[in-house]
Amino acid sequence: MSAVLEEALKLPPPERLRIAYALYDSVEQDPNAFPLTEEQKKELERRLEDYRNNPGDVIQWEEVKEKLRRRA
Repeated sequence: MSAVLEEALKLPPPERLRIAYALYDSVEQDPNAFPLTEEQKKELERRLEDYRNNPGDVIQWEEVKEKLRRRA
């Protein structure tokens, strides 16, 4: 474990959370931080092609959320 992480873990939970969010935000803003694998790219292309061929098969997000709420 790095010395920086060891020191950060000694901080109170609210301060650790603030740092965690700041770190996440810094990574999230870099579009090249986590490039897609070839497998992920192929899957996205497959899904896009499926949507283009079958646009009526799409389920609206609101409907998905409602179904999930009913299951809980």
